[in-house]
Amino acid sequence: MLELKSVTKTVGQEAHIDDVSLALEPGTLNVLLGPTLAGKTSLMRLMAGLDRPSDGQVIMNGVDVTGLPVRQRNVAMVYQQFINYPTLSVYENIASPLRVAKIAAGEIDRRVREAADLLQLAPYLDRTPLQLSGGQQQRTALARALVKGAELVLLDEPLANLDYKLREELRAELPRIFAESGAIFVYATTEPSEALLLGGNTATLSQGRMTQFGATLDVYRNPVDLITAQTFSDPPLNTIAAVKEGGKLLVDEGRLSVKAPAAASGLADGPCTVAFRPHHLLRDKPGRGAVTFKGTVAVTELTGSESFIHVDMHGARWVALMHGVHAVPSGAEIALHVEPQRFMLFDAQGRLARADIKEAA
Repeated sequence: MLELKSVTKTVGQEAHIDDVSLALEPGTLNVLLGPTLAGKTSLMRLMAGLDRPSDGQVIMNGVDVTGLPVRQRNVAMVYQQFINYPTLSVYENIASPLRVAKIAAGEIDRRVREAADLLQLAPYLDRTPLQLSGGQQQRTALARALVKGAELVLLDEPLANLDYKLREELRAELPRIFAESGAIFVYATTEPSEALLLGGNTATLSQGRMTQFGATLDVYRNPVDLITAQTFSDPPLNTIAAVKEGGKLLVDEGRLSVKAPAAASGLADGPCTVAFRPHHLLRDKPGRGAVTFKGTVAVTELTGSESFIHVDMHGARWVALMHGVHAVPSGAEIALHVEPQRFMLFDAQGRLARADIKEAA
């Protein structure tokens, strides 16, 4: 087990990691999700022993390894810029850490071929990295990490530099690879969709702080605060300032009154934030009880299978995610609808007031 206990890392007066506590079990996949500069790489460097925390402890299997350098830990790391030895064969690239560790030749061969089979590299062991596709090169880097038998495998945005097809191919393979290893995997990404695809557990990070940790779907469906909900939404979460008065939500400076969901009765009267996901903002009215908002189209992005309609709405920029092609011209007036049960409500401090696990997802 890997435990971080109140880990902090400061550089000058700036806290890169701020009081993070986390426990990761063997055989689990753990995603670090957050935007650029959220602290993902800084946290992984502390886990690996590349950096030492300014405060707090790093515990591995009950042993305090806070001051132990990376070379004395059983850790493997794969970076966004995957690195292979260009003049060595795939076999020798994978075998290189085992040769450095002076493992017996027969054991090296067994481990290399086992890792190659796992990562579907067996037909390419005699080739050099330059004879491989980008995805095969990244799998070679992954195999070299796995073959060490490391207790902790850290993957820092390992697919970010691959093209779309290769990313999708490897994303589909990674859960299988992780499931067949008993190591602790930590995978950093900026993409909520990647976290959802990989599953496992997710820790959301913002400005060096961990805002939530738990099963990936639970964090997505039931964020504890507004920052977590925004971190775990792509396209961006739609939000609007509101005031709760009894059984009503007043938005657009009181010009629009919306019946508050029954489950929001515990929210104190006063300022709050209404939030909902882009795929819940509909162009076609879903039925009785839906709330209608009117705005102006700023721009429409077409991907072929989906359309992203950016709308200036009540002083905010919202996004409606729709399936298929919806070529709505800029400047057009548009009415969009959302069902109140899709609302997530956050109090004046940004804490979750209401999020229905099934309906708000």
